[in-house]
Amino acid sequence: MQTEMGLIAKKIGMTQLFQDDGTRVPVTVLEAKGNVITAHRTQARDGYTALQVGFDDQKASRLTKAQLGHFAKSEVAPKRSVRELRVPADTLETHPVGSEVELDAVFEEGAVVDVTGTSKGKGFQGVIKRHNMRGEKQTHGQHEVYRHGGSIGCRLTPGRVLKGKRMAGQMGNERVTVQNLKIVKVMKDEGLILVSGPIPGGKNGLVTVRHSVKAAARARGNKK
Repeated sequence: MQTEMGLIAKKIGMTQLFQDDGTRVPVTVLEAKGNVITAHRTQARDGYTALQVGFDDQKASRLTKAQLGHFAKSEVAPKRSVRELRVPADTLETHPVGSEVELDAVFEEGAVVDVTGTSKGKGFQGVIKRHNMRGEKQTHGQHEVYRHGGSIGCRLTPGRVLKGKRMAGQMGNERVTVQNLKIVKVMKDEGLILVSGPIPGGKNGLVTVRHSVKAAARARGNKK
């Protein structure tokens, strides 16, 4: 039986699957084996209900004494990543502290999910790469401003550069959520989840996989 929660996963890379009718489906391979419940958040004590999930073993020497004490209290090996996932109150009973979360208990093939990760950082980029601007013409008489951003001022009124102006700056390295992706295959024994299409981040990056918010909202609307 599925539960309304999510998992932390590591992005392995991309490959492709061929369906029975010969259709090729590009998929992203996520390694999600080893999610462990490290703490509970309850309405009475914390004001909300959530599961704290730890993923990916970490050396004890790289954690603080407070972090090591938290994992020791939960009787869980030190983890690299710890995140909280909001869940209904009845989910806490089926996932006690210290237990490992099984893949097929959370996701099944065909489920629609939202994947959150950190996009690849591309450093400081100009307006052409960052905002897909066209650039200046490169004909006779044109000065050396082929890839410049152009004018940014607003004359006397308001006499300043407006906030949100598309200019050169830091590109990438942002928290990105891709919605409504389909789980093509769940490989429980290998601890892998195959999700259709690309997801944010590079190889070995950590992402959070949750049930789709929009799909759940549509399901609630249909029940009404």
